[in-house]
Amino acid sequence: MKLTAEVDDQKQALDIRREGDSVVASVDERRYELQARETEPGVYLLIADNRVYECRVENTAEANGAVRVEIGGSSYEIVLSDPKRLRAARSAGVEQSGRAVLKATMPGKVVRVLVEAGAEVEAGAGVIVVEAMKMQNELKSPKSGRVVEITAQEGATVNAGEVLAVIE
Repeated sequence: MKLTAEVDDQKQALDIRREGDSVVASVDERRYELQARETEPGVYLLIADNRVYECRVENTAEANGAVRVEIGGSSYEIVLSDPKRLRAARSAGVEQSGRAVLKATMPGKVVRVLVEAGAEVEAGAGVIVVEAMKMQNELKSPKSGRVVEITAQEGATVNAGEVLAVIE
């Protein structure tokens, strides 16, 4: 999964993928291989080079979707964005009168369906929450309109690119 991480007003390319029981992360050109275990919601043990780090992650109240990450006595506010999703949202925003299709960006599990078919939603309103790689991602409506179709069900496994909802 390729993301952009913004920390202290600096943007960095981030690539995260699973390889068996390991997580491989590349930050710009630096590569890290580690084990990650969630010990309780929002608390992870990261094991790298025979060292163990406790990492706490919590959503902030910021509208930009920032998360606060505490590790090794330091605290960071990080804004993660998916460049592909941003391009899709921008292009969907141009067609305010057309259909907006929400698709799973990666394989995962539907944790919550936040709206029902027929509901009116505003642009940016949460529609579905999908968990992938032990992180929950809220899929938001790219436009204001009416939810005409919800194909996702709570607890269902979804594939990348699978249509989860349609908004007109």
